[in-house]
Amino acid sequence: MGFSLRSLLGLSETEPDPASEVESIRRIGEALEKMDPAEAKRLACFAFVLARVARADLNISPEETRAMERIVGEQGGVPEAQAALIVEVAKAQNQLVGTVDDYLVTRKYRESATLEQRKSLLHCVLAVSAADDSISAQEDAEIRKVAAELGFDHTDFIAARTAFRDKLEVLKLRR
Repeated sequence: MGFSLRSLLGLSETEPDPASEVESIRRIGEALEKMDPAEAKRLACFAFVLARVARADLNISPEETRAMERIVGEQGGVPEAQAALIVEVAKAQNQLVGTVDDYLVTRKYRESATLEQRKSLLHCVLAVSAADDSISAQEDAEIRKVAAELGFDHTDFIAARTAFRDKLEVLKLRR
């Protein structure tokens, strides 16, 4: 049985040819199939949103990748190796269909997550962006979009971002 992250997320199947599906996607599918389906879907969305923000500046640094792996492991309660696999698939999917699915995946996460889980995701995307010691203007703009898509207003966004203020590239330039 093949696995598609898009089908797990409930999105239409407009991917490249399924024959090109890589082994890692099949392995992550098998790993996620062992989880509660609703929790697996939430974790897949969570990882995709992390990758979305990390890739906003068209570069996912090794530090951002390690932060995503740690966070996915903690949030999903999955072993390190499985978290690394989830992150790699999320990064690959984001690169393949990112801008097409960004809003849809974030909305799906919002629908399935509690307020506390949504707040946690907002904090986590900030932490991932700051992992390489800099939140670029592109990442900051993407985080702002994610915050709005998660149902947070500007005040909520600014409150969350305050903890990472020293990492904002735009403020570093002013110094």
